[in-house]
Amino acid sequence: MITQPSLGRRWFPNIWDIVAFGLLVAIMVSIAMGARDVAAPLEALRSPPVTTDPAHLPYYALRTTLRMLAAMAASLAFTMAFGALCIRSRKLSMVLEPAVDILQSVPVLGFLTFTITFFLGLFPGKIIGAEFAAIFAIFTSQAWNMALSFLQSARNTPRDLEEAAASLQLSAWQKFWRLTVPFSMPGLVWNMMMSMSGGWFFIVASEALTVGDQNIILPGVGSYLARAVSEGNLQAVGYATLTMTVVILIYDQVLFRPLTAWADKFRMTGDGGDAEAEAPDAWLLDAFRRTRVLRAAVAPVGALLRQLGQLRLDGGPGRRRRRMFRLPPLLVRALDLLWLAVVVVGSLWAAWLIISFIRATLTPADFIEAVRLGFFTFLRVMVVVVLSSLFWTPVGVWIGMRPGVAVRAQPIVQFAAAFPANLLFPVVVAGIIVFHGNPNIWLTALMALGAQWYILFNVIAGASAIPGDLREAGRSLSLKGALRWRTLILPGILPYYVTGALTAAGGAWNASIVAEIAQWGDTKLVAAGLGSYIAQASEAGDLPRVVLGVTVMSLFVLALNRVLWLPLRRWIERRFRL
Repeated sequence: MITQPSLGRRWFPNIWDIVAFGLLVAIMVSIAMGARDVAAPLEALRSPPVTTDPAHLPYYALRTTLRMLAAMAASLAFTMAFGALCIRSRKLSMVLEPAVDILQSVPVLGFLTFTITFFLGLFPGKIIGAEFAAIFAIFTSQAWNMALSFLQSARNTPRDLEEAAASLQLSAWQKFWRLTVPFSMPGLVWNMMMSMSGGWFFIVASEALTVGDQNIILPGVGSYLARAVSEGNLQAVGYATLTMTVVILIYDQVLFRPLTAWADKFRMTGDGGDAEAEAPDAWLLDAFRRTRVLRAAVAPVGALLRQLGQLRLDGGPGRRRRRMFRLPPLLVRALDLLWLAVVVVGSLWAAWLIISFIRATLTPADFIEAVRLGFFTFLRVMVVVVLSSLFWTPVGVWIGMRPGVAVRAQPIVQFAAAFPANLLFPVVVAGIIVFHGNPNIWLTALMALGAQWYILFNVIAGASAIPGDLREAGRSLSLKGALRWRTLILPGILPYYVTGALTAAGGAWNASIVAEIAQWGDTKLVAAGLGSYIAQASEAGDLPRVVLGVTVMSLFVLALNRVLWLPLRRWIERRFRL
């Protein structure tokens, strides 16, 4: 058992302090090396910034990893703000949730088309503007999944814990940080891993910024891979794959394995199950707990964070007196109608701007064509979600209900989820050509690479969140087979599965822009769909068609969410909440 060092020895370093100090120095030096060229002039990228020489891959990997970690930090901040606002205000939730549902399905190129110019304008003539554009693009592939997962966990907090918070008279701020965040943390950590892997999937589009006349290539693994694919260089593709594997293993050991072990203490294990015996561990976290100087140095930071979580920012001695003053029901109704009017007018105004921009150069026939292509992509999306659910749900349950297995499988599923579709282009293109396959059917497999993992990661999170006492009750009642799935497993994982299926559908829409066009060397295969429509319009610099394609895709997503996912999510929250 690890004990707190005594006060007299806490400032005397031990071997673990030396190891930790060396690791911190290595991290700071790496950050300094990666950020060294960020402030350089944009002209430095005019000459070919990326070569397929494998000697440059460590530096490219460093640049890519720093971008992804910066995007992850921004995604985590967005997740907390989004969750707090949606939980706190029903009116804001009515606007923010549909907005995130739509944004998660907007292709990365849909964001890049509008953000490259904006960020380059913020930092004229500097590489940092392009870096921010790339980080923002990665952020759009990470944030929505984390935000929806966190909100789903927050809304499924067990009622007995809600009642305990009420009996302790916790303010909304205290309840958020002392109940909502801890309860949501195990699922959030798994979705952070999924989002990090999702960033790898779109890293090529994020680092090879080609929109219209803007052609900026940032040094990184994604741009290296893009060049290798365009040249048909299989050896360079192999080097890129090996580099990705090493990077994923490193940040799994340094970041996600310690987070998983730390978040395990927030799981509702109960008194019964065997989860405690299989609690995950992490060598880095154990090493930190054995340090003296480092633990003493960070102790004030931990104390400060605990104090911030205990503040009553929105409640105090006068809270009950303020509750006695209520607005008249008629005024409350009037304010609700005013808020609804503001939302409707804002939406109509935005729709009018989009329609006016599109009508300037396009005709109703273009809109009909975009809708027709949207139905093709819609069918692919639903096929991917259904097949992924049938295959990955049992696998996710098997992994999630065995924490020891989950720890060992963690880097494997991270690598599988991070595997870019571009690496399979030579296999897919060659297979379709040799066997005379139909690209409209077989390119769907590439779309699954960007979507199926959302279901797996969320099912793992849901299975691991089933309380241990419920598992023990199932064993004592000899629940097996279909009866065990119907009475224990499905009720436990369904809230998480719906979030995973929703984000998988969004990921499939997003991945369509990469998956519906496969190119290897001079051979290009195109599947009819909205993703290829947007990709081709973006490559040609046809901004009106890019806007039209993104708008039609957003309408498809909004309709699907309103008709299927939202009613299903509300029913599950009412029926299967602990």
